[in-house]
Amino acid sequence: MTALRGTTRRRLKKLHQVPSVWEGDCRSLGSSSILSIEPQLSDRGQCILWMDGTEGIVRAMDMAPEDAGQEAIVRTLLQAMEFPHGSAMPARPQKIIVRDRELQFFLRGVLQDLDIVVEYAPELPLIDEFFDGLQGMMQSRPPELPEEFVQPMEAITRQIWQDAPWETLDEEKIISLELNYGDVGTLYVSILGMLGVEYGLLMYRSLESLKKFRQQVLLAGEETEDLESAFLEQDCLFVTFDQDDEEWQEDDDRDEEFSTFYAETGVRPAFGNLHPLEGMRPVLYEEEARVVLVALDALHRFFRQHLAKLASDFPLVQSRYRIPDPKEAAQKISVKVSTLPAIAEELFEMSAESDAEEGWAMEPTPVLRNDLIPGNSFYSLGAMPWDTLDILRTSVKFYQNLNVDFSKGSDGFPVILIQTSRPKALTLIDALKASGGLKAICFNPGEDPISGDRYDLGILQTENGEMHLFGEFLEADPVHIQARKKWDQRCKKIKGYCGLVIAKGFTGASKGNPEFTDMLALFEARSISAKELGLGSLQLMPYFE
Repeated sequence: MTALRGTTRRRLKKLHQVPSVWEGDCRSLGSSSILSIEPQLSDRGQCILWMDGTEGIVRAMDMAPEDAGQEAIVRTLLQAMEFPHGSAMPARPQKIIVRDRELQFFLRGVLQDLDIVVEYAPELPLIDEFFDGLQGMMQSRPPELPEEFVQPMEAITRQIWQDAPWETLDEEKIISLELNYGDVGTLYVSILGMLGVEYGLLMYRSLESLKKFRQQVLLAGEETEDLESAFLEQDCLFVTFDQDDEEWQEDDDRDEEFSTFYAETGVRPAFGNLHPLEGMRPVLYEEEARVVLVALDALHRFFRQHLAKLASDFPLVQSRYRIPDPKEAAQKISVKVSTLPAIAEELFEMSAESDAEEGWAMEPTPVLRNDLIPGNSFYSLGAMPWDTLDILRTSVKFYQNLNVDFSKGSDGFPVILIQTSRPKALTLIDALKASGGLKAICFNPGEDPISGDRYDLGILQTENGEMHLFGEFLEADPVHIQARKKWDQRCKKIKGYCGLVIAKGFTGASKGNPEFTDMLALFEARSISAKELGLGSLQLMPYFE
C-alpha cells in the first residue's frame, strides 16, 4: 500500500484539528451529470466529494476517470484539508465516514499517525442530499429547444449548412429580415465562418447593437476582459455550428435528429440568445424558436435564389417570401429579405480605420485556414516504398497524377498521411478536388506569443490559392526534427516532389499504419519552402469565442 511521505504527514499534523465529521465518497456520473454545471471539471468519469458534516459545506470536489484507484480519493481528501473550497479554513477533521469497507481500511492505513478516526456507514445522508440536489437542478433545466421545434429546426439548419453562406459572405455583409412577427420587427444577420474558425448566424435585434459590438471589438483589440464584456452586451439570437463536439455527442441522446446531423457532417447546430441583461443563454424558448425558424427559412430561400450572384460583389438585392407560421401552419408570414450594402461599407470602413490607427498594412493578407482537415485526424510525415507507390496509384479511389517521372534516388517517396473516418475522408477528398486539387505541401514557422512555444506548421496549398493547416509540430521536438530532416532530404533527392495520402480506419486496428484497402486517395504535389510560400513567421492570435 502506498503511504504518505514523512514530510507530508508532518505538514498535515501542523494543521489545526477541528471537531468535525467529514463524509467522503466517489460516485459514477451519468450523461446528465454535474459536468454540465461544473464545466471546468472536464475529465468525465466519477466525482470524488468530501463534505464537512458539521458545517454542511463542500470542502473538496474533483473528477477522476472510472478506473482511478483509491489514491485519487486520498488526493482529494488532502486537498480538502490543505486547500478547501470557498472560505473554509485549512484543517484536519477528527473523524471521516465512508460507505465502502475497502476504502475504510485503505484510509486507515494511509492516515495513521494523523489522529483521524475512519469509520464506515452504509449511507451518507449529506452527500446523498448533495447529489440529489444536483440531479434536481439538471432535471429542471429547460431543453435547448422546445420538443416540437427539434425536427423542423434540424431540417432547416441542415439546409443552411448545405447553403454554406460563409463561403461567399463575410461578417460585414449584413442581411436584413423584416419579419414583424411576434415582438420582433427586423433582424440584422451577420454570417460567421469565412475564416474557418466558427460557423454560424448572429441575428441582431437592432443595427445599433450590431454596430456597437463591432466598435467595441475594434477598440478592445486583444484585451480579453474587454472582448468578453462586448460579447455579453450583444442583443441577438444565434445559431452556430459546433465542430467535433465530442462532449455533446456523448451527452445528448435526447434528439436523434441532431445526432444524425452530427454523424453525417461532423457539426451540430447550437441555439441561443444574447442580451445585455440576460447574458448568454444556450436555450430558445417557444416564442424565440418560432422567430428563428421563420428567419432561417427565409434566409435559406434567399441563399438558394441569390447567393451565387453575391460572390464577387454585394449589391442591393431584395426578395419577399411567404413563410408558414410555426404556430398556425395554415397562415403565412411575409418576410422581406434584403442585402445592406451601405451597412457593409460602413462596417468595412470602421475596420479599415481601426487598422490604420494600429498601423496595419491595408494589403490583403493570405488566410491560413484550419477547417479543411477533420478534427482529431491522425497525421504524420513519412515515406512510401516505390513499389508500394506504384500499386497505390492504380488502387486508390482518387489519384492526382503530376505526370512526372520521379528519380528513385531516395529510400522512398515522401508522403503526408492523414487518416480519419471514411465519411470525413471522402469529404476531405471532395473538398480538395473542388479547390482544383493539391498544389503544394510546405512547412512554415509559427509561434504562440503567450506561451513562447515555436511550431513547425504543416500547410497544404490548393490550386485555387488557399492555404490549409494540416498539423502543428513543436519545433523543438526531437522526433519531429528528425522526421523533418528526412522529409527535406527525400524531397530534395526527387527534385521537390511529394504526396498526400488520405486514408480511413482512424479508430480501427490500422490507425497510423493503414492497409491498401484503407487508402482512399493519393495527391502528388510539389514540396515548397517557407520562403516560396511567402507567409513569413506566423503568430497565433488570441480568439474570443
